[in-house]
Amino acid sequence: MRFPLSLTYSTASYMMRKRFGGQAKFPLVLMLEPLHTCNLHCAGCGRIREYADTLGQTLSVDECLNSITQCGAPIVSICGGEPLLYKGIIELVDRTVQLGKHIYLCTNGQLVPQKVDEFIQLAKTNRQVKSRMYWNIHLDGTTDIHDAVTGKTGSFAAAVEGIAAVKNAGFYAYTNTTLYKNADVAALAALAGQLTALKIDGIMIAPGFGYEAVGQDSFFLTKQEIHTLFKEIRVKLKRFRTTATPLYSDVLCGERELPCAAWANPTRNIKGWRSPCYLIADKHYGTYQELIERTDWTKIGPGKDKRCENCLMHCGFEPAAVLFGNRLRDLLRLGFWQLG
Repeated sequence: MRFPLSLTYSTASYMMRKRFGGQAKFPLVLMLEPLHTCNLHCAGCGRIREYADTLGQTLSVDECLNSITQCGAPIVSICGGEPLLYKGIIELVDRTVQLGKHIYLCTNGQLVPQKVDEFIQLAKTNRQVKSRMYWNIHLDGTTDIHDAVTGKTGSFAAAVEGIAAVKNAGFYAYTNTTLYKNADVAALAALAGQLTALKIDGIMIAPGFGYEAVGQDSFFLTKQEIHTLFKEIRVKLKRFRTTATPLYSDVLCGERELPCAAWANPTRNIKGWRSPCYLIADKHYGTYQELIERTDWTKIGPGKDKRCENCLMHCGFEPAAVLFGNRLRDLLRLGFWQLG
């Protein structure tokens, strides 16, 4: 299966409860950023730039847990910044799992070999950690490509060492790859082959989006370039365990249009609840309820906000593919894909 059965069941039952309860907008994944400090300076990341004034600050574990409870999403993506730099990471993972949540721990992998033993010890006292926490290690390509994007020689090798460490310890491990201009599909296939040899559980591939905090328009893909690139990817990486759902893949290939569902992946960080989305911050609200009620969601997305014209990021369109793919054919495709 592409994703663990417990994750699939929890998410599906949660969605059914929300829909039968008549709730129009509900979160699927909480993007939780307890800090923005990082040990890399990646070319496509805006966090260390737009939050330069708060790099020395963190959310407390209790603030994180309060946000998780406010939101109620079944999945919590702990990101940042680099979450393994967060001093309370072990306690946060432990208590989040105790709340019955599933966790994606999004890391650049540099510190995984040094930190994995702490998670192994945690799993001995909280046995659900291994079934509910999934390492999500960022790799933007093969060695030369990844090291160039991160600006650090040896960062690819360290991330691969981290993947091997968590797999050897019996954890789930996924990767996250963001593509930019001049992306090489042959190199991407080579990376997928290398990851498959490491017994990776899934490979997420998504297009980069040139938002204001990064300000490198020539570095990012236009929507038409995304469509062309992902049509080639769908053919040449078909045999690998990629995690983009069939409906989201259709969107990336330009074969289907869906509205952005940024509200389904809310972001909570040091400054508050980020509005309107993970990539664009016009405001920060004090509570999740304020985020949902005060953000004008009708003005978000391609054709509505010029900043969104080339955006097909997974944080807005992957949940849309799950939430709005209600036809029987869509559900059957999703089911067979999940079993593949």
